[in-house]
Amino acid sequence: MSTVFIPTVLRPSVAGAKSLDLAGATVGELVHALLERHPGLGGQLLTPEGDLNRFVNVYVNGQDVRYLDGLATPVADRDEVRLLPAMAGG
Repeated sequence: MSTVFIPTVLRPSVAGAKSLDLAGATVGELVHALLERHPGLGGQLLTPEGDLNRFVNVYVNGQDVRYLDGLATPVADRDEVRLLPAMAGG
């Protein structure tokens, strides 16, 4: 299983969890496993077409999946996946 780290802003949608261990062979499978448990995150993570929302960054072991294979990026047991929604402000 991979560990998916949940940022503070999304924790209310996952009952306050800081991280979740999820099974999946790709980032997309992990995201869908997360959404099965917490469907309220769907609009925040994915577009209606099923693509990664442009306001969410996903990192696997510190590497941005947008520069890898996006949702098709492979993950292995014990990989760390971090969800980071873009923040605006000034």
